[in-house]
Amino acid sequence: MYLTQLDERLWFPDPDTALADPEGLLAVGGDLRPERLLLAYRMGIFPWYDESQPPLWWSPDPRAVLQPDALHVSRSLAKLARKNRYRLTVNHAFEAVIRHCRELREDGPGTWITPDIEHNYCRLHHQGHAHSVEVWDEQQLVAGLYGIGLGRLFCGESMFHLVSNGSKLAMLGLCRHFARHGGALVDCQLPNPHLQSLGVVSWPRARFLHKLKELQHAPVSATCWQPSELSL
Repeated sequence: MYLTQLDERLWFPDPDTALADPEGLLAVGGDLRPERLLLAYRMGIFPWYDESQPPLWWSPDPRAVLQPDALHVSRSLAKLARKNRYRLTVNHAFEAVIRHCRELREDGPGTWITPDIEHNYCRLHHQGHAHSVEVWDEQQLVAGLYGIGLGRLFCGESMFHLVSNGSKLAMLGLCRHFARHGGALVDCQLPNPHLQSLGVVSWPRARFLHKLKELQHAPVSATCWQPSELSL
């Protein structure tokens, strides 16, 4: 196997040609225009790199996924949801959510949300492909997440929180809202202990890609991604 160098042409190699070390690295280079990003997600590929690198494209094996009705709701999260202290919305503040995700990671171990990533995912949002869930304390945005909608699949990208359990509350809001509108699967990309504690499981890449082909052409209800208040 070798690493494919992309150019200005709009294409990707077969995900099955991804490297085993580092696991899932498929291609390098190209650009982040919305058309390329959408093609990547439709093929089970996503960008992940930092500002010191050219764009790196990944399709890992295994793949971390979550079925919305399998989200693990801890006692503390269930209690927080019942209190109705926070207000949840969908697609009310996409640009603020992605900015918070970038800024919080810049203060920590680093971020893959480069200015180019931020700019082009905002373009995808305005085109109706990228979506956010927000958690509000009155008028202050305190948590949220964003990702790409492909029919009955939601490709999660990043989340942030400024209050305890805030990002978990955003995930709960996403899963319940998405399921009510026909959503079937959330792509979480790479497994880690935090995601596994939420009920995320690992699928072989082949199984994920097979399900991706099915779900991306099966629409959710027309109102799923309209800006709205979310109920838990």
